[in-house]
Amino acid sequence: MLQATSCGGVVIFRGKILLLYKNYHNKYEGWVLPKGTVEEGETFEQTALREVSEESGAKGTIRQYVGKSEYTFMVPEDTVSKEVHWFLMSAESYYSKPQREEFFVDSGFYKYHEAYHLLRFPNEKQILEKAYHAYIEMRKQGSWEN
Repeated sequence: MLQATSCGGVVIFRGKILLLYKNYHNKYEGWVLPKGTVEEGETFEQTALREVSEESGAKGTIRQYVGKSEYTFMVPEDTVSKEVHWFLMSAESYYSKPQREEFFVDSGFYKYHEAYHLLRFPNEKQILEKAYHAYIEMRKQGSWEN
């Protein structure tokens, strides 16, 4: 079994969540949160910020660690066990531009209930729920500025 580690972000601007739509060679891949593989020498925070920027063009600021999700998937030669570390992030604006090289064909900021229903994977829905509750708490405490 192969091991893989990624990091990503639940990026929020004015209460809306950033999602990316992936379509690989006209095959539905679904709406996802931005995430990617940790590169040598990077911290989890650096990876999450880099991947959000690369995949979506959005500028994020980490607000807090949300948790990790774990899952396995098959590749032709083996099974991959993957863990993804997630961070709640604030964005500077609604700007996003999907990274075509990674087969993202659309992106945007969506209201919580829209984002929740658009997300394809249950583990990302769970992370979104946890991150959004943290966001609401930060707003109540006055520690979220946009």
